[in-house]
Amino acid sequence: MTTSTSPGAAPLLVPARFNGPPGSGNGGWCAGAVAARVGGTGAVEVRLRKPPPLEEPMEVAERDGWTVALRGGEVVLQARPAAEPLPDPLEPVAPEHARAAAAAYAGFGSHPFGHCFSCGTERAAGDGLRIFPGPVADGLVAAPWTPHSDHTSVEATWSAIDCAGAWAAGIGERAMVLGSMTARVVALPEAGAEHVVTGAVRRRDGRRHHTATALRTGDGELLAAAEQVWFEIDPATFG
Repeated sequence: MTTSTSPGAAPLLVPARFNGPPGSGNGGWCAGAVAARVGGTGAVEVRLRKPPPLEEPMEVAERDGWTVALRGGEVVLQARPAAEPLPDPLEPVAPEHARAAAAAYAGFGSHPFGHCFSCGTERAAGDGLRIFPGPVADGLVAAPWTPHSDHTSVEATWSAIDCAGAWAAGIGERAMVLGSMTARVVALPEAGAEHVVTGAVRRRDGRRHHTATALRTGDGELLAAAEQVWFEIDPATFG
């Protein structure tokens, strides 16, 4: 195992507002933050090895072909260019269908992480993304999303294509957290314009749920797509 610190590499710090589960960074935001340190324009694979801490600088280094974020010498996040292209992205869902689906968002009734930056119902407009994916078909969810002016970064875009996968997999019935995410960002979203976020189940393997997500403009243009693995957890003991 070889670890080297990139000269001048700034530490990675997750501000407290970008949380997922209590005391932990939002998986999509954190994945996007470390993915932004990886060169190239293709898809990036990110693995979340430990709950990302909030307001605590993590050292960024290179280790065995990965860009890693370290806390106390232990890997929290690791990223590298994806070895293979992503599968075909999810098909577009019309904005009017996404709006109707969001009205039936399961998180309105039961949400394991109500303060989540991406999908939390307890976040104010302009603070959290407030993406509420509801059912469109079996195993498929969608939500409309109009980004605030400070929600158009690479990190926020990864966060926008984060939680829809979990809601497609039934996070309202069994809590789960992001284990890995491979995503490609084609273009960043436009503040003030309506977009559509979709999520779908690929397959389930024990406690692991394989999902896909996508972000499109209201006209159906693809902006970002991801494949994910989610792990079921006990919220009382997580972290």
